[in-house]
Amino acid sequence: MNLRSIDLNLLVVLDALLDEAHVSRAAARLNLSQPATSSALDRCRHLFGDPLLERGKGGMRLTPKAEALRDPIRNLLVDIAAVVDAPEEPLREIHRTVRITTADHPGIILAGPLHRALAGSAPGIDLVIQPWHGAPAALDSLARGASDIAVSVFPAVEEAAFHCETLLHEHYVIAMRKGHPAAAAFSLDRWLEFPHILVSGRGDVRSPLDDQLAALGRSRRVGIVVPSFLMVPPLLDDSDLIAMTPGHTLPPDAAGRLHILPPPIPVPGFPLHLAWHRRRDKDRAVQHVANELRKVFAGLGA
Repeated sequence: MNLRSIDLNLLVVLDALLDEAHVSRAAARLNLSQPATSSALDRCRHLFGDPLLERGKGGMRLTPKAEALRDPIRNLLVDIAAVVDAPEEPLREIHRTVRITTADHPGIILAGPLHRALAGSAPGIDLVIQPWHGAPAALDSLARGASDIAVSVFPAVEEAAFHCETLLHEHYVIAMRKGHPAAAAFSLDRWLEFPHILVSGRGDVRSPLDDQLAALGRSRRVGIVVPSFLMVPPLLDDSDLIAMTPGHTLPPDAAGRLHILPPPIPVPGFPLHLAWHRRRDKDRAVQHVANELRKVFAGLGA
């Protein structure tokens, strides 16, 4: 293929088309007319020998070929921008989608405050919060360009390939309803007399806490396993269930509706990390979102 015959601007248009799956929205994002964007789509179809966008139920959908092109084209454009080192675009003029992969716990903390912060500082940046499938899968997604940022616990990363920093050191608390019979004289024995809530996205019925209790010759009954920390407070409100949960997953009104106590045995906390692939080091949108995330978590730490 003769690269001199390819207009690289087509890839910029195609990146927007694949992201939006909609000609009009892509045109508005690029400040192009709809006819010009449609014409660019036709040229991309000819270049790649594929329809790329097809009509389906509810609108346009990406073909398998288009899905396969999304990440390579995005990564290629980021690499070209890094080589050219173009002048910084004003934050308020950036129109981008930043994809964050995170577990349920950090997602509860960051989604609302981050959206509000970006609405003020970079209103053209949209967020996609992607589901969590474990640290290895998250790092693989960053490496492939399917995600831009990851927030969770990363025990070890390859420093040459990824940036990783600690956002917050989380601690555990015990939560139960107001008037719970275990609250008045709370102790290890009273804690273990009542069924517990366990949060597990995989449906696990044990956690490291059970191993810690076993080392003490004790055990607990897990009365219910749920996939999300958001389900914990409603379950506590009208039952004798008890939950051990990261402190920052509880809602702002938790102190008024629940008893919040420290665990009756020492339970180690854990760090929350912020990570991205090194190719995003100079990506202005990604770095701005990362900086806003630092502010969100710094406020929690304070």
